[in-house]
Amino acid sequence: MQHTKPLDDHHPFADESTAFWTIFLLAYSLLFAVALLARVVGIHWREYLPGAESANSMSEGVKAAIYTFMSHII
Repeated sequence: MQHTKPLDDHHPFADESTAFWTIFLLAYSLLFAVALLARVVGIHWREYLPGAESANSMSEGVKAAIYTFMSHII
């Protein structure tokens, strides 16, 4: 027992991890492209993205949809 190391108390938060940011950026780019295409075509894209219904801008709506999506998978 003398040679055991103390436990490391530093654990990265979920938003600091590489996996979190990888999922976030991939999902953001995909949903942003979908929202942009829907806007060009004339479809009301906020109805199809969960959490984006009350957003003021497209980037806020996509970000809200990503956080809603990620809360289900993490």
